[in-house]
Amino acid sequence: MNDENKDTDMAATETGNVLSTVHDHIAKQAKLAGRNVDDITLIAVSKTRSADQISPLIDSGHRHFGENRVQEAAEKWPTLRTSHDDIVLHMIGQLQSNKAAEAVAMFDMIHSVDRPSLIKALGKAMAEQERYIDCLLQVNIGDEEQKGGCAIDDIQALLDAADAHKVPIIGLMCIPPAGQEAAPHFALLDKLASEKGLAERSMGMSSDYGVAVTLGATYIRVGSALFGPREG
Repeated sequence: MNDENKDTDMAATETGNVLSTVHDHIAKQAKLAGRNVDDITLIAVSKTRSADQISPLIDSGHRHFGENRVQEAAEKWPTLRTSHDDIVLHMIGQLQSNKAAEAVAMFDMIHSVDRPSLIKALGKAMAEQERYIDCLLQVNIGDEEQKGGCAIDDIQALLDAADAHKVPIIGLMCIPPAGQEAAPHFALLDKLASEKGLAERSMGMSSDYGVAVTLGATYIRVGSALFGPREG
């Protein structure tokens, strides 16, 4: 075996071990909460990561990935998906209305729906492409001025708008305020989703995904715990 193959095998083994560690923690927290681990989907947040960084996770069997920007995803994923047509791509960053058509064509789920104009643009794109992908409303759970997401009081109006434009909304997403305890915010999102009859909760990142699992998360978005810290 040459040195290049040895390095590839070592990288694959290391990635597999990291992935197993995250899955084990999810399983442990799910068991503590009396939940079925199969109800929880791990999204590997691959934003800013190169194809070379992503490929070992794909080779280890992981299939759910999250991106923040349409343009960046368009540069990486057509090639990465060439030999793996079962990859599920999640849009988890703020989405501009003028990128709605591209997002509908490329992504399999959008987690960041947060305003009427975006719902209208997504509805138009879905109808034109005849591709009705599942979406989640992003909620500004900490009522932060400079953060994406709709106000809690606006959830029902957005659900009504989504229904009118035939945009499938299956759950809620949130990002708790930095520096605050995440648990109360996760508990609130779980309560809001339950009140609206929505099945999915996208919440929890590398620093708090275990807590999110115990409080009802069905999608968790993990980056650095899988890929390591970002450079720069």
